Amino acid sequence: MSGYLDEQFIQLEELQDNYNPNFVEEVVTLFYRDSARFLFSLDQALGKRPLDFTKLDNLMHQFQSRSTSIGAKKVKTECTHFKNYCNAKNVEGCHTYHFALF
Repeated sequence: MSGYLDEQFIQLEELQDNYNPNFVEEVVTLFYRDSARFLFSLDQALGKRPLDFTKLDNLMHQFQSRSTSIGAKKVKTECTHFKNYCNAKNVEGCHTYHFALF
């Protein structure tokens, strides 16, 4: 898991106890469910012309925040790269990174 998760995930694991034995599983399941909806929204936004870089950046910021909250370090890093393409208004970069996220 090295490089994929950070300390935040360890903190989530520490919150799991006998009273809430499935805590981490539930949090990760919610993250995956939200991620699917997010990726669909991102796909829809990338299909519009001209690209709305502000909307794309906002979507990615939301996804990055959710990723950070569960300790998904690798996803957070990929979000940063995508946001950099948005800030540079790089259409090709956004489309290329979009396929990397899927």
